[in-house]
Amino acid sequence: MTEDRLKNASRRQFIKGVIAAGAVVSSSAYLFRSIPLSGQPTAAGSVERLMTLNVNGQQRRVDVMRQETLAMTLRYKLGLTGTKIGCDRSECGACTVLIDDVPRYSCSVLTHSVRGRRIVTIEGLAAGDGTLHPVQQAVVDEQGFQCAFCMPGFVMATVGYLKSNPSPTREELAHAVSGNLCRCQDYNKILTAMMRGAELMRRA
Repeated sequence: MTEDRLKNASRRQFIKGVIAAGAVVSSSAYLFRSIPLSGQPTAAGSVERLMTLNVNGQQRRVDVMRQETLAMTLRYKLGLTGTKIGCDRSECGACTVLIDDVPRYSCSVLTHSVRGRRIVTIEGLAAGDGTLHPVQQAVVDEQGFQCAFCMPGFVMATVGYLKSNPSPTREELAHAVSGNLCRCQDYNKILTAMMRGAELMRRA
């Protein structure tokens, strides 16, 4: 009877020892994985969150999530609220910014993909002394807006297009900004303002 009890006790102790040893190994492995090793390369598919963006000629350090769009970063991390979020699916153009002088929908561009590239928002068009960009001034002169929610996107799309075609016809400019939508449907007034902006740019 005593011998059976000793055998059972030994068996229980052995099982407990195995479980305890497994727990220690698992914990050690977890801790080892969680501690970054000096000089260890970044794992495939991982993205560094803290990054520097070139926005409106300034280097801006910002914490960015892997799935974060440029529109979200500009508005909610950098406070550049001139970049509007309308449809949030590349249909309305309200979020248009320039990336290396090319108009892009910032709601469909991941922030991590523009590291090292030049980003310009509507806030970056005016001169350092506050003088408006010719296209911005034309919008004011022609009163080319109603609610103006879409206007930053139209201005950025126009500025980008005029860099490649400074003397467009009205039809050419209309085609160039056709990816931007106006909720108030005041396209004729907007286009007149954009054509005026092209004229002012040629005079500058």
